[in-house]
Amino acid sequence: MPQTTQETQVTQMAQPAGDTEFVARLRAHSRKYHDQHPFHVRMNAGELSPQQLRGWIANRFYYQEIIPRKDGAILSNCPDPEVRRRWIRRITDHDGTAEGEGGIEAWLRLGEAAGLNREELLDHRHLVPGARFAVEAYLTFTRTRPWVESVASSLTELFAPDLMAERLAAFERHYTWIDPAGLAYFRARLEQAPRDSEHALEVVTQYCLSTESQAAAIDALSFKCDVLWSLMDAIDRACPQ
Repeated sequence: MPQTTQETQVTQMAQPAGDTEFVARLRAHSRKYHDQHPFHVRMNAGELSPQQLRGWIANRFYYQEIIPRKDGAILSNCPDPEVRRRWIRRITDHDGTAEGEGGIEAWLRLGEAAGLNREELLDHRHLVPGARFAVEAYLTFTRTRPWVESVASSLTELFAPDLMAERLAAFERHYTWIDPAGLAYFRARLEQAPRDSEHALEVVTQYCLSTESQAAAIDALSFKCDVLWSLMDAIDRACPQ
């Protein structure tokens, strides 16, 4: 017997999106990315005071610190050795392979270039509750959700290269009081983010083959966008104009 219209609609809803449609739905989250946040817009326009910029650096440092820990959580839950072999590079990118290397160290140097000493960053004296809550919510997500969803949440990196290029240009143009050597973190991410996002997208499209798993991946990316936006909200409130 031929399907009724309602049965056809149900069947269509149960079918997973093809790779092209699925990836397009993931990429559409660029509209929710934190580069659209008013604070970030003001930062790129050169409208932040030194105090506001230092507040952003200090609070964002807490997020930088948990990146290797969230990647470690993904590794601990991932059963695929090929994924683990490639994913582990993210940890060494941020922790380095020796003291004085890696993305966390680069962020500490950014803070120093902006007039903060590293003790101020490491002891979190400037960290506001909303920023702490947002960052720890993300770490908890990666520890407790299925590993593929945690990988999907990292796909904000799809939008990071453009953000980093614009941020680097804005800092060089508007915040000339910051030593250019302190901007090394942004320069490194221009190469790292495309590599990392390409791998994460490969993993998500390989493993998310059902409607349900694709929906979960999209929700995970949406959650990560909300985390980053909430982090900016907290910084904006703590560092008024």
